[in-house]
Amino acid sequence: MVKIDVVKIKCRKELDDFIRLPYYIYKDCEQYVPDLESDIREQLDPKRNPAFEFSDVQPFVAYREGKAVGRIVGIINRKANKRWQRSNVRFSLIEFVDDAAVSAALIDAVATWGRSFGMNVMEGPLGVTDFDKEGMLVEDFHLTGTMSTIYNPDYYPRHMEALGFKKEVDWLQIRVNIPATVPARYARTAQYVREQVGLRVIKVSSKDIGKGDYGKKIFGLLNDAYKPIFGFSSLSEKQIDQFVKKYLGLIDKKLIPLVVNEKDELVGVAITMGCLSRAMQKARGRLWPTGWWHLLKALKWRSEESAEMLLIAVRPDYQGMGVNALFFDDLIPIYNEYGFKWAETGPQLEDNVRELSQWKPLKPEFVKRRRCYFKQI
Repeated sequence: MVKIDVVKIKCRKELDDFIRLPYYIYKDCEQYVPDLESDIREQLDPKRNPAFEFSDVQPFVAYREGKAVGRIVGIINRKANKRWQRSNVRFSLIEFVDDAAVSAALIDAVATWGRSFGMNVMEGPLGVTDFDKEGMLVEDFHLTGTMSTIYNPDYYPRHMEALGFKKEVDWLQIRVNIPATVPARYARTAQYVREQVGLRVIKVSSKDIGKGDYGKKIFGLLNDAYKPIFGFSSLSEKQIDQFVKKYLGLIDKKLIPLVVNEKDELVGVAITMGCLSRAMQKARGRLWPTGWWHLLKALKWRSEESAEMLLIAVRPDYQGMGVNALFFDDLIPIYNEYGFKWAETGPQLEDNVRELSQWKPLKPEFVKRRRCYFKQI
């Protein structure tokens, strides 16, 4: 049997092998949407990723006869472990060829590394925070991925189960056709919330986002709203500054409705955008020399027929008060104006009944089940 060598990344060549491995695994896959290489380099760089202040992060790459055939990242999020009172090591960015020896060697490398820090459970795929990609795809492999979620071959879950991993949680994504008009249920609820609760939708400019005022408020709200959700790790001030600078400035602000109360306090936010899947595929992981043009074209001229509803968050004391109806009442006319035919949500926990039930008036289709696995180590 050919030996599999798994090494901790220590040099530029090994990092390059790590980053470029997906080009080999997905070379004939039409559904795969690549990450930007620059994003992965930044994510693994302690000097540029503020998460290293409260996390231990170790990337590995696996070689077989000198060729890269697998990769994985081990993560120990000390903040999350303290919050949830656990001793867990997470795995992330896992990729491997269809060889049981390769997947086993990768998992063993992270397990050994995690045990050296006193960890006793391994779980994943999870990033440092909920805003990283998480959840291995276990169904609907025929559907094209998105820039914000994981796509993986159908043999990945089989390898995980063979290695003794069990289901910890599942997420579902929802796909809806955009109606020509706002459904009556949403319209009635939105009118009631405006008149009786005193809430309203506002939009802010790139200048407001760039100054950090509303940007920080948005991510502060996300920290409050997502605090009870599985595995959540609150964003630090430095992480918030990075997310505001890197992402919010790029998104069309008409697609980010903010809900405020009579005191102008932010109580809800929906972050949505036009789909960038095809643009990311054309860019092939690189902004230069032409990748930037494909992304700019998709962002500015909306060349896609679909939207990504990345996340919705409502301040805990306003949950269940109809805030989501305000989002739909605002966004559906804009989606029609932009020519979006359908929209897909980000991953939502399958046991979050309140969140999933809000989509009923749009006759949702549940797609892309994805899973977080765990096992004792």
